[in-house]
Amino acid sequence: MPTRTVHHGDGVQWLHRAELGPEHALVTSLPDVSELPALGLPAWRTWFLETATLVCSRVDPRAVAVFYQTDIKHDGRWIDKASLVQRAAEDAGLSCLWHKIVCRVAPGHTTFGRPAYGHWLAFSKELRLPASASTPDVLPLLGGMTWARAMPMSAAAATCRFLVEHTTCRVVVDPFCGHGTILAVANAQGLDGIGVELSSKRVRKAQRLVLDA
Repeated sequence: MPTRTVHHGDGVQWLHRAELGPEHALVTSLPDVSELPALGLPAWRTWFLETATLVCSRVDPRAVAVFYQTDIKHDGRWIDKASLVQRAAEDAGLSCLWHKIVCRVAPGHTTFGRPAYGHWLAFSKELRLPASASTPDVLPLLGGMTWARAMPMSAAAATCRFLVEHTTCRVVVDPFCGHGTILAVANAQGLDGIGVELSSKRVRKAQRLVLDA
C-alpha cells in the first residue's frame, strides 16, 4: 500500500534538512504574495526566487522538480511566475524537460485578477526525454480542484503518470502541500507521498484526503 506522511512545519526549513535521493520527485506550487502578505511584493519576489532555487538545488540530479504556478496581476503589473521558476532552475543547473499550459477556463474567455491558464513545468539536471515521450502541450481542462490554490487534478494525475513512465521517482514530495492534492493523487497511482505544511488545519486535511486518479 502506498504511504503518506505530512509534516507540520516550514517547507523551506524542511528542504534544508531533507535527504532526497533519485526516488524522490519534488512536485509543488509555491505560495504567491497573497499568501505571504507580510512580505510585500518586492520581498515576496525575492523569497519566491530563492525558494524555487532551493527546490531545484535539493532535487537529486537523476530526479525531477515539477512546478504548477499561476501568474498574478498586481497593481496593474503582470507577475510571470514561470519566468521566475525558469531563472531559479537555471541558477541551480537544471534543464527544462517541458513547459505546458493548463487552461483554467475555456479559451476565449476573459478573466480578471488571474490569467486564464497556469504554467506546468518540469526540470532535471541529468534526465533527458526522447521525442517519443512527448505529450500535449496544452491541457484544456482543470479536471477539478480540491481547493482554490490546489494543483489541478488534470496536471496532478498527468504528473504522476509521467513519474511512473519516465523516471525512477516513486515518492512525491511537496514541501508546500496545502490540502495534499498531489499526495492523494500519488497514492491513488501507487506512489508514496511526503508533504510539509505550515497550517495545522491543512495538515489534517492533507492527511485525510482521498482521491481517484
